[in-house]
Amino acid sequence: MQKLLLILIAFCFLFFFNVTGQTPQRFDIVIDEILADPTPVIGLPNTEFVEIKNTSGKNINVQGWRLNSLHTRSSSFPSYLLAADSFLIICNSANSSSFTPFGKVIGISSFPALDNAGTTLSLTSKEGVTMHSVSYNNTWFQNDVKSNGGWSLEMIDPKNPCSGFSNWKASTSATGGSPGTRNSIDAKNPDKIAPALVRSYAIDGLSVVLTFSEPVDSAGSSIALNFNISDGIGSPISATALAPDFTNVKLNFSHTLSDTKVYTVMANNVADCSGNIIHAANFARVGLASVVDTFDVIINEILFNPKPFAVDYVEIFNRSKKVFKLKDFYIANRSSVTNALGSLRQLTTEDILLFPGDFFVISENAPVVKANYAAHNPDNFIDAVMPSLPDDEGVFVLLNFQGKIVDELHYSSKWHFALINNEEGISLERIDYNKPTQNKDNWTSAASTVGFGTPSQQNSQFRTDLSLKADITITPKTFSPDNDGFDDFTIINIKMSDPGYVANITIFDASGRPVRYLAKNAILASTGTIRWDGLDDKFRKAPIGVYVVFTEVFNLNGKKKSFKNTVVVAARF
Repeated sequence: MQKLLLILIAFCFLFFFNVTGQTPQRFDIVIDEILADPTPVIGLPNTEFVEIKNTSGKNINVQGWRLNSLHTRSSSFPSYLLAADSFLIICNSANSSSFTPFGKVIGISSFPALDNAGTTLSLTSKEGVTMHSVSYNNTWFQNDVKSNGGWSLEMIDPKNPCSGFSNWKASTSATGGSPGTRNSIDAKNPDKIAPALVRSYAIDGLSVVLTFSEPVDSAGSSIALNFNISDGIGSPISATALAPDFTNVKLNFSHTLSDTKVYTVMANNVADCSGNIIHAANFARVGLASVVDTFDVIINEILFNPKPFAVDYVEIFNRSKKVFKLKDFYIANRSSVTNALGSLRQLTTEDILLFPGDFFVISENAPVVKANYAAHNPDNFIDAVMPSLPDDEGVFVLLNFQGKIVDELHYSSKWHFALINNEEGISLERIDYNKPTQNKDNWTSAASTVGFGTPSQQNSQFRTDLSLKADITITPKTFSPDNDGFDDFTIINIKMSDPGYVANITIFDASGRPVRYLAKNAILASTGTIRWDGLDDKFRKAPIGVYVVFTEVFNLNGKKKSFKNTVVVAARF
């Protein structure tokens, strides 16, 4: 009888266990597919849905769970036992019958709005624990046609729930998505990239928030000793990974940050949700932000006539010793008729800091700017809704959150270097940080030797010395253009003290005959290099011998200087 009773108890336990499901852990159930923009209809119902998948290998009851967007949350889920390795479609209760042919579905009232451009979705248990979150946007489709609607976003590898963009793509299903079944792009895509500490900011003198490149493990990121701030601040008294996406960690300190210092914060032993531990990219600057005043931050470079398919950009520079929040800035233009400000917009809503001596580039499409110009500080770019910047002349205004003008530029295409025939794709650079913004003599075209633009770095025309000085050197002085990987070319190094100079460089042979017109009316930066590959103007290899590099520099004010340097074209035997 006792044995029969034990069997009966075990049977009842197993029955209860299978009906109610097990206590879930984070990522046991993940958001696996999203249809935010159902039109134009490809083959799915004309309504939004989210699919979740049980990746745990055990049955889980989702009763009381919720699906949340950035600003709204759904009503709680009804009782439903989600079997291991199975899918569940979630949609508005009024449209649930539309998805019945596709698979298991539950309809809920107050289904959260799925922004077509992107939002943060999170799945929380009845206890309020975040099981999974996804911060999607249109770039995740990786397909310009499908991002316009009708196609779902699908996760590639459900066992890699935190990698974001690299683990999501547009569906390849003929119906536009695969609700209720394995995703059309399902594949192994393990996360092998360690998290990076992207930036940080201070909430106040005792609280700092760190932002990582991807969600981090909440356990390791809640150990205070894994973090440290320089200049005697030390480790925090507490650390907390912030839901729902866990890309931010809040640190609380017992020592107060000074508003006159820039600190370095470090993170160690912090892992992402795949177990990759942070290593090299584990530090960031942080400081207490001040209110920006007039001329603390200046307009330093502007591209208002971009190449076809490129975009305008404006570079700002922090010439002060203070730290500022970019979200405290507003940008605008000004009407040429009424002189009133127009297109006034907050620069960003993100907590990004602008440190002393930093450049930051504002545009509508940072990747396009980076593709067209050398970006020496690729993290110092921000996307914003730009005011109109006409090609001939216009106004760009930088304001603080109180509406006070920080800097204002009334630019003109006539400020470009006079010998330029086509100004398309050439930025205007500020020469001197300390001279008035509206002084037209304080602006000139970016040098051709740097690609006609220097977004995120010191301007090619930046003036460091008011006296006219120039220096031309050749390295190496003997080279062998035979493509053996050793001294195959020579470099002409140019150093100018003043901006606005143009160079003509001609290579002559020992008899004084021109061999190669290496540069004609090249606009020079304060420093720059030009390469000679040992070929003549007909792209033939120059004979072995001594050559003269004749460099002539001049500006429109009549200043002129010439240089002669010798170089030897040799051959290896």
